[in-house]
Amino acid sequence: MFKKITLSSLLLVAGVAMAQDQVVNLYSARHYQTDEALYANFTKATGIKVNRVDADDAGILARLKAEGTASPADVILLVDAARLWKGDADGLFKPIKSPALEAAIPAKLRAAPTAEGTTWFGFSTRARVIVFDKLKVKKADVDTYEKLADPKNKGLLCTRSGAHPYNLSLFGAVTEHMGEAKAEAWLKGLVANMARNPQGGDSDQIKAVASGECGIALTNTYYLARIMRSSAADDKVVSDRVGVVFPNQETWGTHVNIAGAAVAKNTRNTANAIKFMEYLASPGAQEYFANGNNEWPAVPGLSVSNPALKAMTGSGSGSFKSETIPISAVGNNQLKVQQMLDRVGYK
Repeated sequence: MFKKITLSSLLLVAGVAMAQDQVVNLYSARHYQTDEALYANFTKATGIKVNRVDADDAGILARLKAEGTASPADVILLVDAARLWKGDADGLFKPIKSPALEAAIPAKLRAAPTAEGTTWFGFSTRARVIVFDKLKVKKADVDTYEKLADPKNKGLLCTRSGAHPYNLSLFGAVTEHMGEAKAEAWLKGLVANMARNPQGGDSDQIKAVASGECGIALTNTYYLARIMRSSAADDKVVSDRVGVVFPNQETWGTHVNIAGAAVAKNTRNTANAIKFMEYLASPGAQEYFANGNNEWPAVPGLSVSNPALKAMTGSGSGSFKSETIPISAVGNNQLKVQQMLDRVGYK
């Protein structure tokens, strides 16, 4: 027996489908108020509303696993390369085929393609640099990551927790460059050079250098750029006191992390998810990453107009030499790094 379908019920179904077509559900680890305009511009251009759930990278991946096939997520936006690799390895992302994304995003900033497609794409980059007290420390003494462990820098180093994703990815990259034994000895040297126990975020490290509590620190570039662009008197004092180094310009290059996105494996809205990701690779959105949150665009060939990014590199183009190791290698080293941190007592 066939169920009678009325015109009103057809209209209701059509309305639900149309409403679903005009939404993309985003799980985001980007906690930047400036991104509100980015999402608003997408809605304005496409008519598609962005419903956002905020959490950190690990929380988002855990939530996807818990939700399983019932997950409403369409797009996953993470701020750490190793976490993207982990989500991919755990089968949480859906491979997609997008000629626009493949043409815009360099191969080194996206997952390796398979016959089914590509699982994730990077949309912005940030460098993990060294800041130093210009009154206490010579730039030549901190121009490589290796020198952070040099005994001449004893009692000067400040960092956030070694287990934070930004540090885990850096340490995973260093392990790939140096080998496990040398990397562990390097981490032991970092611990020996600490001015205080690891604490706070990257902005706290920069301010501790400016106050004289620390002599050197690690930070992502966008934290420093925010301070440099601030009109607050306190931030001006900090900006004037600290110098910045893009490490290893004569060797393997500065460690660069990414913010990237993937289509959720169980999405029921693939078309809108791809539209959103293609929007993130558009010139307007890429310029917004640079000026709104002080990141470098992932799409090559775009000029960077952000004055802080230009100033910190000492380059009119804002460019510098970055490392080129595969992101999969950084991800594969995470467990080794965590074990090394435990052994050397890096909190």
